[in-house]
Amino acid sequence: MTERGLVLKSTGSWYRVKLDRETILECRMTGKLRLDGLSTTNPVAVGDWVHVVSDSEPGKGIIKEVLPRRNYVVRQSPRNKHELHLLASNVDQALLVVTIVQPKLKQGFIDRFLLMTEPYDIPVLLVFNKADLYGPLERESFDDLRQLYGEIGYDCHLASAENGEGMAILSKKLTGKTTLIGGQSGVGKSSLLNYLDPGRLRKTGFISGYSGKGQHTTTFAEMFPFLGGGYIIDTPGIKTLGFNHLSPEDVAHNFREIFACSARCRFGSRCLHRNEPGCAVLENLGQSEIHTLRYQNYLQILSEVEEQNAWERKREY
Repeated sequence: MTERGLVLKSTGSWYRVKLDRETILECRMTGKLRLDGLSTTNPVAVGDWVHVVSDSEPGKGIIKEVLPRRNYVVRQSPRNKHELHLLASNVDQALLVVTIVQPKLKQGFIDRFLLMTEPYDIPVLLVFNKADLYGPLERESFDDLRQLYGEIGYDCHLASAENGEGMAILSKKLTGKTTLIGGQSGVGKSSLLNYLDPGRLRKTGFISGYSGKGQHTTTFAEMFPFLGGGYIIDTPGIKTLGFNHLSPEDVAHNFREIFACSARCRFGSRCLHRNEPGCAVLENLGQSEIHTLRYQNYLQILSEVEEQNAWERKREY
């Protein structure tokens, strides 16, 4: 008998699936499943609704079909830069955890994460964690970033799992939603989740004194019921984000303030906003509409995508 279930965990070859009748099955998949014609390293993602049949072995099942996805989040595979990896599907929102200290914030990572969610219209909350360690300079940096991202429509919040700052607000934001939690290693994501959802202990890592980078504490994406209602999708710590599946136009269209401004460009949505005559983005650069930091990150990603696309074309011949 075929039953519907929700994928709670992916470990590469096995998937933990909760059936509508609350039974948990450890499942494998049959055949080759693809995501809208794109080759992915993991055709089934956490958050997928699937059809499964029970295996002859108790507690085991076989995934026969992935049901249509409302949305999904993909990234460049960490093992093969020419393939895609599904992080999660059917999410209501994403929460990106960053911190200004320990490890030091790389603002470009925020823009890379937003480029991962923006094509699929997934709202993002930016949480600046470890606020208990911020001095006056760090608080000033947060205020600047909150203004930058707030003006283009992203919510920014201070938080601390150490003293509870901002946690009540975050709990309300998560309640009743399916939320993808992301962030680089060492930003305190697991500590934050342990505070918000105390009934489910997650491993916490440490910051390397030599490299200043965090250590991975989450190995596979996993979905948990949230204490206040809804679900949390905890993802592995992300070191880098690449965009081998995007075109230069995709990059231009998904920096939201640049896309909005492009309506006034001479070449419209075809403009890449570098040196084109009559470019409204260049005319507004450094003013309230287009922030210089965002524009610099846009150019960096645009250059990377063009190089990757050129390499792929060369490889095809």
